[in-house]
Amino acid sequence: MSKKVDLLQMVEYGGCSAKISPNQLEEILKYLPLPKDPNILVDIDTHDDAGVYKVNNDLALVLTTDFFPPVCSDPYEFGQIAAANSISDVYAMGGDPVLALNIMMFPAAKLPMEAYADILKGGFDKATEAGVRIIGGHTIDDFPPKYGLAVVGYIHPEKVITNAGARPGDSLILTKPIGTGIILAGHRLGMVSDDDLTEAKRLMKLLNKTGAEVMKKFNIRGATDITGFGLAGHALKMAKASRVSIRITMKEVPLIGNSYNLIDDGCIPGASFRNLEYVEKDTDFASDLDYNLKMIAFDAQTSGGLLFSAPDEKVNEILEDLHTAGLQNSKVIGNVSEYKDKFIHLF
Repeated sequence: MSKKVDLLQMVEYGGCSAKISPNQLEEILKYLPLPKDPNILVDIDTHDDAGVYKVNNDLALVLTTDFFPPVCSDPYEFGQIAAANSISDVYAMGGDPVLALNIMMFPAAKLPMEAYADILKGGFDKATEAGVRIIGGHTIDDFPPKYGLAVVGYIHPEKVITNAGARPGDSLILTKPIGTGIILAGHRLGMVSDDDLTEAKRLMKLLNKTGAEVMKKFNIRGATDITGFGLAGHALKMAKASRVSIRITMKEVPLIGNSYNLIDDGCIPGASFRNLEYVEKDTDFASDLDYNLKMIAFDAQTSGGLLFSAPDEKVNEILEDLHTAGLQNSKVIGNVSEYKDKFIHLF
């Protein structure tokens, strides 16, 4: 481990909270030309988690990249979390991650080289756990520090899981609890217990590999992972891509530690309000929806869980497999219906 270095002293927003707002992203993407190629199976048209390119009838490539400023104090843990988050998009598409390149912005005059090495070591160890080989990368001198990966995965062209695959009658399953943004905001203010912080970091380091294996076993076709746009934001992207309505029962959403009560203490990150602004016009809010649960729906997650739709008749078996595999917090949190009035219904 490196000398005592607190990466959080260098950033205002860390992890996926540092993303630009989803409204800004949609505006930018309007100006991005889309290539015409019959082998492109998934592009930015549906704002999916990764791109997919068909190589032949048996192989397609899943391509994604992600990087962000520190989400925790320790360089090694930051590297682990950033790598797990980057690799997650391949799992969300049902792919097997294979290769990666490091993306590193490192302020050489402000951080010791030992911290740089520990970030890379954390990323390497997490990638190795996922079966991913890091074979190079790119570094620039920049402040604050940022780290992530560009990842390539393999998938069969006919087994791609997309956010356009949700179907009316499906149930929605979430594999990790929500609340990393709130917990991390509370930690900065000295209001979070060591146990809650440790649990939040454990979940951010946890690969979505197991959840992806269960999805593939049951031939799931609609999924996304929950990151910077929050539970409601990513559910909205799924609902729009699938042309359905999604109902989320917030009382059923598993939460990390004391995240619910931290909202009463003012621990609502700025990213939550940006996500609310993005989703609000397409959302029907129940009149009796608890305010704290409402804001939790917009909490920006870093390396969050998988959200996927599953036929009702398979739900019990899927949950049993997820729980047996160690994803004890996996729950049904809502359902999918034909589109009516709004894309998202929060209860």
